[in-house]
Amino acid sequence: MARAQIAAPPKRFLCDAREICYVDGAAAVFMVRYRFMLVVAWLLGASAHAAQVGFVKVDGAIGPATASYLARALDTATAQKDACVIIQLDTPGGLLESTKQIVQCFYAAKIPVVVYVAPSGACAGSAGVFITLAADVAAMAPHSSLGAAHPVEISSGGTVEKTDDVMKQKLENYASSFMETIADKRHRNVEWAKSAVLESKATTAEKALAAKVINLVAADLPDLLKQLDGLEVNGQPLATAGAKVMEIPMNAWEEFSQIFLRPEVMFVLMLMVIYGIMGELSSPGAILPGVVGAVALILVLYMSAILPVNITGLLLMGLALALFITDVFASTHGVLTAGGIISFFLGALMLFNQAAPGFGLSLRWILPATLLTGLFFIYVVGQGVRAQFSPARIGVEALRGKTATAISPLDANGGWVWMEGERWQAVSPLPVESGQTVAITGINGLILQVTPKTKQ
Repeated sequence: MARAQIAAPPKRFLCDAREICYVDGAAAVFMVRYRFMLVVAWLLGASAHAAQVGFVKVDGAIGPATASYLARALDTATAQKDACVIIQLDTPGGLLESTKQIVQCFYAAKIPVVVYVAPSGACAGSAGVFITLAADVAAMAPHSSLGAAHPVEISSGGTVEKTDDVMKQKLENYASSFMETIADKRHRNVEWAKSAVLESKATTAEKALAAKVINLVAADLPDLLKQLDGLEVNGQPLATAGAKVMEIPMNAWEEFSQIFLRPEVMFVLMLMVIYGIMGELSSPGAILPGVVGAVALILVLYMSAILPVNITGLLLMGLALALFITDVFASTHGVLTAGGIISFFLGALMLFNQAAPGFGLSLRWILPATLLTGLFFIYVVGQGVRAQFSPARIGVEALRGKTATAISPLDANGGWVWMEGERWQAVSPLPVESGQTVAITGINGLILQVTPKTKQ
């Protein structure tokens, strides 16, 4: 007769005070005390794999300092192994040479470069168009603008200056071909890119997206990161969802260069050179004017190699300095000073007349500087002219016409007089009584020639 099968009781976990659990007394050990450590390790592993993106903000004219800053930022983001670097851009334009350097940095970058024209209302004009289109990913905020990349020359008053037809054609052809190569490399709308140069076309973010000029329109940075996530760049998808944004700020030198490498600063330094040299020449041994002028001259030479300086304007400024110095020592009664003022004004006008937007020298700087310099040298030359016609203050001529008091009888054989606290030997063609006032008519060696002073 078959025996009935009795079901085994379910296994139970039994735990003692040492936090060691047994399965029905079996040797299987469940180490509860290490649960917290496992959770921490899991969290650290998750954070280690979290994406990070570099963030750079460019606001203002594009110049040498901007190019240096972006090059360093790309190197830093690469070293940090960032998923990409985002450059928030808002610029009216800038120097073409600096723009070329930035584009070359983008091409050589080892991580994806995203240019984001933001915030709303921002623009990427002139040089900004080249930079935006050269990025791996071009994005814009709603209601921002892009375009107007026609090459121009800026006059001293900040207005567009007309150039001759040949030079205009050269500038247009070069800028157009440069823009075409950028758009072609990044697979953007080549025809629109060329029209931005040749016809100064501009567009909004929404129209740029529809025309395939840019890749994305994002409301803000979190929205941009969300849209970038999964986007394939150079065959690799971006992982930016929830990424940590690490800003890469300017260092001290870059901030200083952003302020220092400006036409206005160079112009002020040139004034310091002029005044420093004149101060040292007019007061030899003063030291301070000479030191200030020498340091300013070195800085001017350094800046002239970086900023877009017109060599003709620089030569006219140098000619003005030479004319000022010559007039002080040659005493042409202000003729050379007048020529120096004219040369100074024309040189200042021409100094940055071929600069890009944001790098021109305004008349608000030129006119006061010219007026101040003119008044300074008119005063210096005027003082020299007055000195030529004023009576001598030292030597024989300084004594002639002064009065003295006879302190002994005086005649042609000699006697003594008292003048300005000193006792002098003197001779007179007419007899003079002691205590009588005499007038000095000349001096022979150390003997005064005097005559009795008649009472009025």
